[in-house]
Amino acid sequence: MYNIRLTNCKNAVVKDLTSTNSKFFHMNILGCDNSKLDHVTINAPGTSLNTDGIHIGRLNGLNITNTNIKTGDDCISFGDGSKNVHIDTVTCGPGHGISIGSLGRYPNEAPVQGIWIKNCTITGTDNGLRIKSWPAGTPGSATDMHFEDIIMQKVGTPILVDQEYCPSGKCQKGPSKTKLSNVSFRRIKGSSTTKVAVKFVCSPGTCDTFEIADINLQGPGGPATSECKNIKPKVVGQVVPPACP
Repeated sequence: MYNIRLTNCKNAVVKDLTSTNSKFFHMNILGCDNSKLDHVTINAPGTSLNTDGIHIGRLNGLNITNTNIKTGDDCISFGDGSKNVHIDTVTCGPGHGISIGSLGRYPNEAPVQGIWIKNCTITGTDNGLRIKSWPAGTPGSATDMHFEDIIMQKVGTPILVDQEYCPSGKCQKGPSKTKLSNVSFRRIKGSSTTKVAVKFVCSPGTCDTFEIADINLQGPGGPATSECKNIKPKVVGQVVPPACP
């Protein structure tokens, strides 16, 4: 059901490739350490369900550059065990944005560590930059995640941390057991289609060492707002809307 599936292919290079109208994920990249995707084009309607552009998991070392993704789900999604991934110069939209997770659903999930996403443009998506984990769920961690120099154009929720992720509305109740730490959002600007442009929904004691710096996000027709739960991030420079006032 995947258009392209790469598993345990070390030091791979995928370049100048186009994937159109996949029935499920366009690309599924698992266990491919020290690999590179460059000039990849992914096309699917915004209404196409579960057509993630590039899904990543259980690998150490991946660069994604100069890539254009239009899809009906996450442009890029990170599963457990994603480590040392660099994403640079990617355009995303339509779709659900760039998502780390969802995490904490299955036993023995491997940690996520070392994610750098920069110089990207996200347009017309439901979310922009998202970290998501299930309520209750299983223990896990995601650390060293950094989002820098991102342009948002008419994005539903440009910055979202959601530790109450439950798309069906029928999930176990309780705090997330996924620990999030050393996370930064820097130099992100543009427009939100909803009033709440920055939303941090954390479980008690799970979100540690967050920084939000030099943000300028406007809401529909005027200033945007932020919402925060169980978190007080470090604020650097000018941040609009004010984070966790």
